Amino acid sequence: MQQRKYLVTAAAGKTGVHTVKNLLAAGHAVRALVHREDQRSKALQEAGAEVMVGDLLSHDDAIRAAAGTSAAYLCYPVRPGFIQATAYFADAARRAGLEAVVNMSQISAREDSKSHAARDHWIAERVLDWSGVPTVHLRPTFFAEWLIFPWVRNTVVQDGRITLPYGEGRHAAISAQDQARFIAAVMAAPAGHVGKTYTLTGPVEMNHYDIALKMSEVLGRKITYAPSTIAQYREHLAQFDLPEFLVQHFCEIAVDYQNGIFSGANDLIGQVTGQPAQTVEDYVRQHRHVFA
Repeated sequence: MQQRKYLVTAAAGKTGVHTVKNLLAAGHAVRALVHREDQRSKALQEAGAEVMVGDLLSHDDAIRAAAGTSAAYLCYPVRPGFIQATAYFADAARRAGLEAVVNMSQISAREDSKSHAARDHWIAERVLDWSGVPTVHLRPTFFAEWLIFPWVRNTVVQDGRITLPYGEGRHAAISAQDQARFIAAVMAAPAGHVGKTYTLTGPVEMNHYDIALKMSEVLGRKITYAPSTIAQYREHLAQFDLPEFLVQHFCEIAVDYQNGIFSGANDLIGQVTGQPAQTVEDYVRQHRHVFA
């Protein structure tokens, strides 16, 4: 039987790198699309992936990346251009005759979202649907990795506080590692998944008071949740030299979070992969060194 090859875009990113590893571990060939050559791309190459440097905003690069592959994982960062990149990729996928495109969207994607990025993700979903390309849309809640981003982690390390404008909102954090297992499984066996939109969550829904309590138990020191306002949050984010497109997204989805858009919990990861998703405690324990 001829070995199948799978395309993973954003292959050096949080979900991409683990998706590549899962596919390689299962014996598949992988083409890893990266934006630049660096230590991350070198590690992917050493692991056995075919590394291609390219840009999803280049139609030619999208065509070259998809050619000769069976299915693809499409992931685009929170920045302008996703609709254009998706249109290019949809055309590339049709030319390549892909059996499936697993599209990373977000739980807040909807046509009336105030977040420019979330609305772009909703439109990008529709572009893929209109194209006729066999597609699976993924809408994850907040990643567990959110806890180790500097605008969250720094206040935990320095002050023992989580300072976010999320009020009493709730979510069941899902790690990139767990999502990658799901993505790889769907890419390798897309039958039964094509045409579906999946909400990916962790197993336990919590608010940030609950999260602070679990972090306290794991880290052995008191962590508290101190809710901030959206204005205070924007001022806090200004310290990290983030693009305005990203800041606008973060502020608008904070309102979504307060309104319950990110809520819910399920065992979809376990059902599809045979291994349950991590809890927040599991994730913090695994990354204890980050909070030292």
